[in-house]
Amino acid sequence: MQFLLPGRIGRWLAVAAGLLGAMPAAAQVYKNPKAPVEERVSTLLADMTLAEKLDYIGGYKYFSVRGIERLGLPEILLSDGPVGLRGEGKSTAYPASVLTAASWDTAAAHALGRALGQDARARGVHVLLGPGVNISRAPMNGRNFEYLGEDPYLAGQLAVSYIKGVQGQGVVATVKHFAGNNQEWDRNHVSSDIDERTLQEIYLPAFRAAVQQGHVGAVMNSYNLVNGEHATQNNHLNRDILKGQWGFDGILMSDWVATYDGVAAAKAGLDLEMPSAAFMNSATLLPALQAGTLSEGVINDKVRRILRIIFRFGFYDKPQLARTIPADNPATAAVALNLARGGIVLLKNEQHILPLAGSVKSVALIGPNAKAYAAGGGSSLVPPFHSVSLLQGLQALAPGVRVSYAAGTTPPLEELAEKAPFYTAPGLSVAGLKAEYFANQTMEGSPAATRTEVVINHVWPAAPDVAGLPADHFSARYTGVVRPAKAGLYKFAVKSDDGTRLFVDDKLVIDNWHDQGPTLRSVALPLEAGQEHAVKLEYYENGGGAQVTLACYVEMLDFSEATRAAAAAQVAVVAVGFDNTSEGEGSDRTFALPEHQAALISAVARANPNTVVVLNAGGNVDMATWLPAVKGLVHAWYPGQEGGTALAEILLGKVNPSGKLPASFERQWADNPTFSNYYDADGDKRVAYKEGLAVGYRYFDQSPVKPLFPFGFGLSYTTFGYSNLKVQRTGKGAATVSFTLTNTGPADGAEVAQVYVHQASSPVPRPVKELKGFAKVFLKKGESRTVTVPLDAAAFSYFKTDKNAFGYDPGTFDILVGSSSALVKLKASVQIQ
Repeated sequence: MQFLLPGRIGRWLAVAAGLLGAMPAAAQVYKNPKAPVEERVSTLLADMTLAEKLDYIGGYKYFSVRGIERLGLPEILLSDGPVGLRGEGKSTAYPASVLTAASWDTAAAHALGRALGQDARARGVHVLLGPGVNISRAPMNGRNFEYLGEDPYLAGQLAVSYIKGVQGQGVVATVKHFAGNNQEWDRNHVSSDIDERTLQEIYLPAFRAAVQQGHVGAVMNSYNLVNGEHATQNNHLNRDILKGQWGFDGILMSDWVATYDGVAAAKAGLDLEMPSAAFMNSATLLPALQAGTLSEGVINDKVRRILRIIFRFGFYDKPQLARTIPADNPATAAVALNLARGGIVLLKNEQHILPLAGSVKSVALIGPNAKAYAAGGGSSLVPPFHSVSLLQGLQALAPGVRVSYAAGTTPPLEELAEKAPFYTAPGLSVAGLKAEYFANQTMEGSPAATRTEVVINHVWPAAPDVAGLPADHFSARYTGVVRPAKAGLYKFAVKSDDGTRLFVDDKLVIDNWHDQGPTLRSVALPLEAGQEHAVKLEYYENGGGAQVTLACYVEMLDFSEATRAAAAAQVAVVAVGFDNTSEGEGSDRTFALPEHQAALISAVARANPNTVVVLNAGGNVDMATWLPAVKGLVHAWYPGQEGGTALAEILLGKVNPSGKLPASFERQWADNPTFSNYYDADGDKRVAYKEGLAVGYRYFDQSPVKPLFPFGFGLSYTTFGYSNLKVQRTGKGAATVSFTLTNTGPADGAEVAQVYVHQASSPVPRPVKELKGFAKVFLKKGESRTVTVPLDAAAFSYFKTDKNAFGYDPGTFDILVGSSSALVKLKASVQIQ
């Protein structure tokens, strides 16, 4: 035996060594890029400690998921969308999402997503925070411009195309804000109270399409409550519907600082708290785990979902930065231009004032938005490498036309800031204010830097140009006196991103102390000539871009320059509307145009009857006082960095407008179905969606009240004919609609043909008709084409509350084909079995 034992021992040791050598390889399947995703996820999850798991489900450095070096997990970088990469310096600034909706063009939406994915890869970004798909209930919602209109089918189809474009570039898209975020007013505290059928038929279908058709990688919860429960801890939304009924297997993240209860959010399905683990952290969750009220399996599911996306998109195996893609990319700028061309809507064209004929040799361009880059404010505001204003666009494309310019209203705040009568101390002649900068958000301790600033006007897309300050989380204090040379009513105006407080003579006169995109606030105070008043402006920045501007001026309402310019020209073009300081995230805007703009339009129209208005806004505005007096109205939304070129092309007839409204435009705010219940009426922080399914055109179809401009409406420089409608049943619960579309007018152009469905007899109330298909078709003049639109069972279904599921009742359905919700051209019926 003595001679056998060493051999047996040797063989045993060899086998043991082999087993030990094999164990790490088996345990680290996650390092094998050829292994199945779920196996990689499981083995990596098994290698993580509980502490690592708890840390992993909270954001890192404001816009990241933390990396774990020992496991090879890379840091995952997120960036704001949905209309451009924000927070990574300058980028291509695309048109607002509502303009994408107005294009009714799924191919253009896909191209937008693809371009955004390329921009993300050029900056090493893994996750894009877009698209936004919340439904437009009322025009004042500060973020309507980020969304895709009032109809869930239109929003869903465009979102799916956008998502496929983004994710086709190896970048995760994030559909937001889930759910019921239909106002910005008091958004952290207001509950959107929505009955189940309305929730399922109006406010959730676009999200469902994003998940089940677009296979989106991430979903973002909203700030608000839904039926009394915050979205981030809403079990019905997150577990029952999103992860249950829809089978979503990706990441559910919070909006930034939209988590309110760590344990409740963890139990209700939130996977990732952003921007940091303020609530869903080890200090909160570990006691619940130890007490048995929360299981480690719940934590494992969250980590598993994050890891699944990392492996599915290849983030573990290769760097995300694509150095072959330029940051300032001519190809993506071309996408922005093409999208703007297709989404600008011509709403009025009396006496064919547009396009501007060759006989027009002089144009007066008037208004605050004529030479500005107009964009909505907040987390989607993108600083572009360059932008083209309407003035620049007209000057470049119409060299034979004399284009005169007049601001028409108060100059931009940045210009006014340069002339403010501020001095560093009482009695001194040193212009400006004392500026103290702090490397924290609360102005604590000694300043990191102190200097005199003649003008308070700072825009810092990245790190501030102040020594000793971090890129984020800093504050400033500006002090001195205001000493006007002339007496008058002076307006103090502050624009900031994020919070500001202005004190005059130690009295708080502007309190805007919260996180926000660039927002303008003002107050008017009477000042005497030569008298001094102490001024103190406090400012903090919490993350992302930074901006602070302070001005003090006498507002002079004088339209004489504008009316002289208008009277001297053949055509007057007035460019008005909102911008990033008056429409954006964090607050709702007014239905009326910003102050003095309606009066400016009326004054110009009196001076020149050939007046065209170009409007920037995320939706409808009050037009009652000036629309009858103007001959043309072009709704430009926020057309992005190339918007001036696209607008000039349309005004001059180089491009035929083809946009159609993605939302109904009411004649007055009182005509909107949410008029009596859009805001919390009694202070209980509950907003009841009493209109139910009757949102937008669904309401106007059943009401004697009719809109000013209906859903789906938009004019062209040519005309289109509809004929030969055929509806063929193609199986149980399915049909195919086909018809002929002909360009019957004098110009090439694109038409958006819309297919609506109506059930002739239903056991439950249903809308008069609902959009269930559309096609944007370009036709040369005289050209005809057969358009085919398939309809599946979803086109005939509604949410059956007794079954907690969608379904249809067999019977007769009317198929309505038209150029808007109010103009049906063709009608046929089909029996659906």
